[in-house]
Amino acid sequence: MTDDMPELDFSQAKRGALISEPGKERITIRLDADILAWFREQVRGGGNYQTLINEALRDHIGARDGALERTLRRVIREELHAA
Repeated sequence: MTDDMPELDFSQAKRGALISEPGKERITIRLDADILAWFREQVRGGGNYQTLINEALRDHIGARDGALERTLRRVIREELHAA
């Protein structure tokens, strides 16, 4: 080390991403090759396939949440009609 550069202490440093986006978390996930290829094909010419995967997962969650509400409404209607 040269005299004009201070010695840095990295003993308390933590490994990880240097730049993180708020609300995002880095994970490792294994996807089937055909699924990944489909998402990548969708963004050919521009875009981000990871964003599409996020959107697909959000849509799936929303549909499942909505399915419960629809089922409850149907049951309530049926019970009220039977009464």
